[in-house]
Amino acid sequence: MADAATGGPLVSAAWLAGRLGAGTLRIVDGSWYLPAMGRNARGEFEAGHIPGAVFFDLEEVSDRTNPLPHMLPTARHFETAVGELGIAETDEVVIYDGAGIFSAPRIWWTFHVMGHERAYVLDGGLPAWRAAGG
Repeated sequence: MADAATGGPLVSAAWLAGRLGAGTLRIVDGSWYLPAMGRNARGEFEAGHIPGAVFFDLEEVSDRTNPLPHMLPTARHFETAVGELGIAETDEVVIYDGAGIFSAPRIWWTFHVMGHERAYVLDGGLPAWRAAGG
C-alpha cells in the first residue's frame, strides 16, 4: 500500500495514529452520502469522529451557481472554506469518510486541484480507523 511516506495518496490508520498531534496535521471528515443511503454525514460526524477532525461539507464547498451538483468551487471559495476550518496550504491533510472510501477521494481531488499537494486519503476511512482501535 502506498502512503505519505512513499509518496502515494493513501495512508493507513496506523500511520495516522502515529501522527496525531503533529503541529501541521489536519484531519478532515469528508463524509457525504447519496440521498438513498439514508445517512446524515454531519450528524454522524457530531456523534463521533477521529480526534481533532473537522467536517468538510461537500454541499457547501462546491460551485453553488452551477446547476450540476458538487462542481469544483472557485479557488477563493475553497481557500475561504478551508481557512475557516483552520487548514493552511502548508498543512498535511488526511481526509476520510464514514463509508470507508466513498467521498474522501473526491475531496482529496479537490485539494489537489486547488494546489494542496500534502493531502492524503485514509485507506478504509472511519471504519478502518475504528477497526484499528481508534
